[in-house]
Amino acid sequence: MTVDITYNTSEQQYEITVDGAVAGHTVARDEGDVVVFPHTEIDERFEGRGLGGKLVGHALDDVRSRGKKVRAHCTYVKHFIEKHPEYQDLRAE
Repeated sequence: MTVDITYNTSEQQYEITVDGAVAGHTVARDEGDVVVFPHTEIDERFEGRGLGGKLVGHALDDVRSRGKKVRAHCTYVKHFIEKHPEYQDLRAE
């Protein structure tokens, strides 16, 4: 199984693919020095494989590398940050 994560600039979202098929996305809109995460979705065909965590972890690592903060409106992203203390410094709230 090959998993890739890329940022789709035109859709303003990180996308995760499995063997070339889009398995999910997390919307990530730049608003100045903050990246807003309003929604994350994994296709039901790919649920239960830990792809949501891989996707959000990658997105948050990318936000950090760009020196920005996160505003998580998405429940999944909020819970991910709460469960992973290494990302709590990214919160803009």
